[in-house]
Amino acid sequence: MRYRPLGRTGVQVSPLCLGAMMFGPWGNEDEADSIRIIHRALDAGINFVDTADVYSAGVSEEIVGKALKNRREDVFLATKFFMPMDRSDPNQRGGSRHWIMREVENSLRRLGTDHIDLYQVHRPSPDTDVAETLGALSDLVRQGKIRYLGSSSYSGSQIVEAQWTSRERRLERFVTEQPPYSILVRGIEEDVLPTVRRHGMGTLTYSPLSGGWLSGRYRENATENPASAARPPARFDLSTPANQRKLHAAEQLAVLAEKAGLTLIELAVAFVIHHPGVTSAIIGPRTMEQLEAFLPAADITLPSDVLDAIDRIVAPGVTVNPVDNSYGDFELRADQRRR
Repeated sequence: MRYRPLGRTGVQVSPLCLGAMMFGPWGNEDEADSIRIIHRALDAGINFVDTADVYSAGVSEEIVGKALKNRREDVFLATKFFMPMDRSDPNQRGGSRHWIMREVENSLRRLGTDHIDLYQVHRPSPDTDVAETLGALSDLVRQGKIRYLGSSSYSGSQIVEAQWTSRERRLERFVTEQPPYSILVRGIEEDVLPTVRRHGMGTLTYSPLSGGWLSGRYRENATENPASAARPPARFDLSTPANQRKLHAAEQLAVLAEKAGLTLIELAVAFVIHHPGVTSAIIGPRTMEQLEAFLPAADITLPSDVLDAIDRIVAPGVTVNPVDNSYGDFELRADQRRR
């Protein structure tokens, strides 16, 4: 597996990043099996693992910690904070110093490590000054508890604001962005990816199979449900016109993959890591079989004619169903719009 520079950090990471969302009650409840999957990924050359505190309410971090007990130095370890960890307590979430300083200790304990290589804000907060978040994270870098900072699902303007704030306040900066990206969700090509590249950031994209739509499970004249309760049901409602368009596109892509001598999974993941603005694609296997289906994509380079055919099915910069974007949740709320 050929490694790639993570932005301008000097760190080299694999083009596939092992996502741990499916390890635990949200996906695979067999802890021993999850650990075997993690070890297989490391043996295959993956040196980048991404999880989050909220995944299975901390269980995912605990499983990752156990799996890395004797292999911690082999891995560039990333986790995230921000999502509610206790819905009855409004302060056990978000990007405040109050929560960051508390939750980083919880993640370090669950992961069984004395430092986190990449600590990411899971979502931007409309209610918290980005300087508050960056200030707390900068202190953690100085304390040696985290090495680098990252953002997730930030829009182009939010990325720029964070970079500007870091320079103005002399704070540590976000060195990575984690956006959604797949053949069916290409919105970041228009603004986010160019912005990230201009600022020399690394990009680890999530959901290269678009939540399972590009796994081969979703074909025309078939009815499927999301593989995990963590997936929003609206993204899989086959009665909606937008999801019917996704289904039609997935069918065309499956045919294209067959003609190219690839599986749909290989086509989908190779497409993502082929973009020059993408450092790593986060793969989130629930089973060993799923991991094995992902691995060949790391060594596949799609020819121009296949990339052109993909562009004809889903045009560059287009997200087939806007509900699949992770942007605008606050800005598009009814109480934030002029009506």
